[in-house]
Amino acid sequence: MNYIISLIVGALTSIMIFFNGSLSEGYGNTLSTILIHLVGLIAIVLVSFLTRSKLKLKKGLPLYLYSAGLVGIGTVMLTNISYMKLGVSLPLALGLLGQTIFSLLTDHFGLLGMKVVKVNPKKLIGLGIIGIGIFIMALQ
Repeated sequence: MNYIISLIVGALTSIMIFFNGSLSEGYGNTLSTILIHLVGLIAIVLVSFLTRSKLKLKKGLPLYLYSAGLVGIGTVMLTNISYMKLGVSLPLALGLLGQTIFSLLTDHFGLLGMKVVKVNPKKLIGLGIIGIGIFIMALQ
């Protein structure tokens, strides 16, 4: 089931890049980012209300975890910029490559408090294949 959910997330990300990029073309990057996050805020407040979820802040969590919203804003703004020049598929592929590289580094060095999982040759071969695929996608 988790594999199916992950596939759905990938499809939703493609749709999101298209919608966000199109809004950015119409409103500009800053205003579109505000609108995107405002709609997201309204949606999550509605979901929280309907599910009767309560907001409880946990004690002892590292403060940097609360910066995830800033990372999200940066992701939307930078994706919007690249969407205007590259379309949907290439920014998505490059973004996934960036995620893969950072996640491999995070695992290998145990960054952000993660358990150390060393990079092995199979992972590097997979990364190389992804890189070659993106290079071929970028050829015009």
